[in-house]
Parts: sequence; structure tokens; C-alpha cells
Amino acid sequence: MKRRSDRLKRGIATLPHRALMMSAGTSAEDLASDKPFIGIANSFNTLIPGHIHLDVLAAEVARGIRDAGGVPFQWGVPGVCDGIAMHVEMRLSLPSRDHIADNIEIMVLSHSLDGWVGVTNCDKITPGMLMAAGRLNLPAVMITGGPMTANRVDDRKRHPIEGFGLVGRVKAGKLSEAEAEAMLPMMVCGAGSCVGLYTANTMAVVTEVLGMSLSGSATTPAVDPEKARQAYETGRRIVDLVTENLRPREIMTEAAFENAIRADMAMGGSTNTVLHIPAVARENGIDIPVERFDRISRETPNLCSIIPAGPYEMLDVDRAGGIPALLSRLSSTLHDTRTCEGLTLKEVAGRAAVLDDEVIRPLDRPYHEEGGIAVLGGNVGRSAIVKQTALRPEMRVHTGPARVFHSEEELLDALETNGIQEGDVVVLPYQGPAGAPGMPEMLTPTDAIMGAGYQRVALITDGRFSGATTGPCIGHAEMEAYNGGPIGAIRDGDVIDIDVPGRRLDVRLSPGEIEKRLEERRPPSREVTPLLRSFRERYQTLNCYGKKGG
Repeated sequence: MKRRSDRLKRGIATLPHRALMMSAGTSAEDLASDKPFIGIANSFNTLIPGHIHLDVLAAEVARGIRDAGGVPFQWGVPGVCDGIAMHVEMRLSLPSRDHIADNIEIMVLSHSLDGWVGVTNCDKITPGMLMAAGRLNLPAVMITGGPMTANRVDDRKRHPIEGFGLVGRVKAGKLSEAEAEAMLPMMVCGAGSCVGLYTANTMAVVTEVLGMSLSGSATTPAVDPEKARQAYETGRRIVDLVTENLRPREIMTEAAFENAIRADMAMGGSTNTVLHIPAVARENGIDIPVERFDRISRETPNLCSIIPAGPYEMLDVDRAGGIPALLSRLSSTLHDTRTCEGLTLKEVAGRAAVLDDEVIRPLDRPYHEEGGIAVLGGNVGRSAIVKQTALRPEMRVHTGPARVFHSEEELLDALETNGIQEGDVVVLPYQGPAGAPGMPEMLTPTDAIMGAGYQRVALITDGRFSGATTGPCIGHAEMEAYNGGPIGAIRDGDVIDIDVPGRRLDVRLSPGEIEKRLEERRPPSREVTPLLRSFRERYQTLNCYGKKGG
């Protein structure tokens, strides 16, 4: 079989090319061989806990490639930690997803690689790599770095993300700064993606169910020796995929995306999957409308109760049998799709067993009758997204007056001055891809509201929420305010009706009044970098899913 790398290995025209590669350490024997050239897109860095160990995993991937008869080549991929960027400069996080896909396209095609491995873990890095896999359609496989494990202090799980709630308690005067600072050491957990079913771990689940990583990858903890073995086997497997010429678009089919959405709904994952799954699908030539999430959610019971929605962490899911065990529960509703392992998804499910019926409940005893996400219609937007499994029953239907803020700082100031009352509906417009720009996550304000002790305060935004968000938080209102969406017409005191079972989100304004107000709107002025400016320009005629209209 002729390989892409052959153009570098054969003929006098590539004499200087080979000299350059040998200058970088490639041996003459490797250049003269029929061995496939395999790239390793390594997102290791020393900034993100989910990525500080990926150099070790990448070394194991390289060893596996060598042992299977391939030649590994490694380069660096950037990674933003959403938790660190939150509230400081979070607008670059979503654009980084597309940047990562571009990075891999540049490196793989420029260097005539036959296939590649993505070494990844956190929020935007994994979907960016999956986007690249579909775009290039060259043999590819992912190894996700695994979750961190929570500390146990007085029989309570402690971890970094609970710090966002402590901010709200301090702002509300329920906790002193000194008391909050004293809790810092117990929240430090070490290597791995954050312990719960936040975006990083949700996308790891999606990757495994799509068939783009080895079974067990999503839930095996970062510090478990099994993770290094998975990395080694991933390296071996990519050589097989190149030999078999098995490509991502044969794995990431429309049926595979439906399986991934179903597993996500059963687990109660991050609302960010509603942004990332369609983006990955689009690179594979597949359209996944937002309504598909709602349909599958209505059909799929929620079988897990994982932090932040419940008491369990990803380590508990791993001990209960991992994602294969979850798939065994869902097997009758799954499409029998291919995986990178050479097995079908139903074969993976058939080999698994659930080892803890509370961590992964049976279908006849779910935590919730419907899956994690609901898609709302109404006059606030053509659609909006809520993580319904994180709602208290009394907030599934709610009516309250709007309190409108144009920045997180304004909202946090209002918390300190008691400017928010029980029953209010906080509205944060101009947070979308064009408006912010960059569509930042709203974890700081949502957890501050919860931390301050409010029980009946909802939040609506055209931005997005972290997978760590809990409570009545409705995001992705489209079209966004910057592009003329009706969320930009809402003013203080307007009455808003939320009906999650009825899938409605409405403001009590006439169409004429909404139109009149939108003609008078004045988007807030914000400083933007060149990258953010280009991102804004790209989305000025699109909704947050990259489609025309809203």
C-alpha cells in the first residue's frame, strides 16, 4: 500500500527533505523503510492539572508505535484550562478549539504523516482534536489523560471546582476570606481532569463512545498505572489503523454521534457537548441539529448522579465498570457502530458488567426519567439549553422578574450589595461568540449565586456554562444579543416564564415591543485581540452552532 510518507522517503527530489529530517533525529534506516510515519499531537503543558502528565503518556504512545513497526513524531498542541481562565480572560477558550484543529491540520499535512494520535484531556482540546480527525480523515486515535481523584476530608470529597462556590459565600458574607483561604489546601488534587462530569470528562466519554479511543480511556484515573498501559496500546493500535486504512469517517458516522449523545444524556454530562458534538460532526460531513439532543434526551433515562449533579466522581464510575458498563445498560438502544479497537460498540457493551447499581443505575430505576439536557423554545430565542438533571424540582417551572447585567463583574457586585432577590431571573446578554466575543463560560456567576445561598434564582445567557454549573442555568440562547437576538431586548423588571417540562422560555413582551427595543439596543464596548476580532467577524451572521439564522 502506498503511504503519504512515501513522498518523503523516495526519489532524489526529497534529498534535502531527508537531510532535514535526519538533522531532527530521524534515522536513515527509518527513512529507507516501509514503516508508517505516525504523528503524536501532544497537549502536555505545566499549566493545566489535566495535562501535566501527558508527556509520560505521549512517551508510552511513542513506544507503542515503535514496537508495532511505526516511526513516531511528536509536536506540541496548546491547551486552555477553563477553570484558570474563568473570569480572568475566558473569551479565548472556545476559539482555541478551532485553533487546535488547525494546528493538527498544519502539522499532519505539512509533514506527510500517515496517521496520528491525539494525546488530550481537557475541555476544548479533545473536541478540537476530534474535529481535526474528521477534517483530515486520515487514520487517527485519541488517548484521553483521565480524571483526577478527589480528596476525602471528614468523609467529604474535596476538589478544586468547589472553590467557585466558596467565592459566592464570601461575596454574600456567609464566609470570611480567611476561612475560604484556609480551605485551599484540601482542594488541591494533582494530575487529571477535574473530578466530576464536567466538560473534559464528558468529552472523554463522547470520544470513547464515538469509537475514537480505547475502551476504559474515559474513566481510568490519570494516576492509575492502567492509563500508561492504555497509552502504549493506543500507540500500537494506530499502526494497525494505518495498515488497515481504517479512517475516522468510517468510525464517526451519524449513528456513532447518536450513540455518543445517548451516553451523554444517560450520564448527565456538560451542556458544552451541544456545542462540540455538532462541530465535530460537521467536520465529518454530518449535520447534528440541536433538536436531536432533546429527542434523544426524552428517550433516555438519566442513570448516573455524578458531581456536580450528585455525589459520585469519575473514579466511582470507573470502579463500577466504566463506560462499557454504561453501554451495557443502554445496549438495546445503541447503533452497532465500529470502534478504533476493531470491535463494534455492542461487542464492547456485551463484554462489560455493571459493578455498582447505584453509580450506574438500571433502566427501571433511573435518577431521572429523562436525560441530562433539555432544549427550550420560546420568544427569548429559537432554542436555549438547560441541564435539567441539575435542577431542583421546584425550579423546573419558574416565573420571575429579570435582572439584567452585561458583565460578570456587575453581577458579582450585585451579590455583595444584595442587589439580587430570591425569585429573580438574572439575564446576561452579549456573551455569545460574536458578543463577548468568544462565548465565555459563566461558572463564576452561577456558582457565586449558588454559593451565596439563593434557592430560587435562575440565570439566562447567550453565553455558555461550564460542565460544573448546577441549578436553573439556561444558556446558548440563539440568536445571540449581539446579532439581534431577542435576549438583547430584555430589561430589568420584565417577567420571564421558564417551563422546562413544556420546553419553553418566554419573556412577557409583545413581538412589537421586542422589535422596538432591539432597534434601540447598544452592545457594550469591549477590548478585543486580533484573534477575538476574527472570531467575532466569523460569527456575526451565525448562531452559536455555526449555522445561519437563529
